[in-house]
Amino acid sequence: MTVQLDQPPGLGRLYAKAVATARGRRGDRLPETSIEMADVAADRDRLASYAEVCGFRHSDVLPLTYPHVLAFPLAMTLMVDPSFPFPLAGLVHVANRITQQRPLRAGERLTLRVRATDLRPHPRGRQFDMTIEATVADEPVWTEASTYLRRERPPSKPSTSNAGSPSPLVGEGRGGGLPPTAIWRVPASTGRRYAAVSGDVNPIHLNPLAARLFGFRRAIAHGMWLKARCVAALEGRLPDALTAIVEFKSPLLLPSTVAFNGRPAETGWTIVVSHAASGRPHLAGTVDRNTAAVS
Repeated sequence: MTVQLDQPPGLGRLYAKAVATARGRRGDRLPETSIEMADVAADRDRLASYAEVCGFRHSDVLPLTYPHVLAFPLAMTLMVDPSFPFPLAGLVHVANRITQQRPLRAGERLTLRVRATDLRPHPRGRQFDMTIEATVADEPVWTEASTYLRRERPPSKPSTSNAGSPSPLVGEGRGGGLPPTAIWRVPASTGRRYAAVSGDVNPIHLNPLAARLFGFRRAIAHGMWLKARCVAALEGRLPDALTAIVEFKSPLLLPSTVAFNGRPAETGWTIVVSHAASGRPHLAGTVDRNTAAVS
């Protein structure tokens, strides 16, 4: 079944619904529903603010990561629906893959379609992909798969993890280790500024008190802000058709000073962001040329 929306719902209302309906969500199947919205275009003022917050140049071309902002309310609509098996506060954003077939202009009208797919086991629970497909006049132009982990204790033995409480929409894991090519100072206002331009008002990014409820000492940066900041650092050196894949390794506490590493590779770039002092990785991935058709 496909649900057609005429306009994007407010994310603040969706987060409130997620809190109100969190109890009792259990299940073994993802909903077969797709959420679709047609005739979506970027607001140029909001696009300019997004570019400023994430480090992109001001341009009529959409940043690679910008369609995520346009489609995120649709994904949230699906995740807070009663048919969705997991509460939002139990989800960990562990990876993100974006494929772009060509540059998108700000004035182009997109049709966005969101689905939840591929529920599968994970050593620490279960994971699934929230997929987004963007078309222009029926032409596939952009796709995304955000992988979310629902952390659960194995039924046969007690958990030995000391990772703390599950947190909504943040990454985990370890990796990294290359010398930095840049040092970024990420101010405490980053979460609030990105929320203002993206609409993603998850309180763990805005308020240190809310972040502490989920085991963090301070508010944390949005994972998709960090990916966007990495892509912006490579702006002008990327092909028109590309695939950018990242894993979110650990939360980036605000404020922080981080080391960015962007290195040319055989088919594109490798990227790593880590804590400047400790070397603990926050993000690792690749940005590669892509000539394959969007699946």
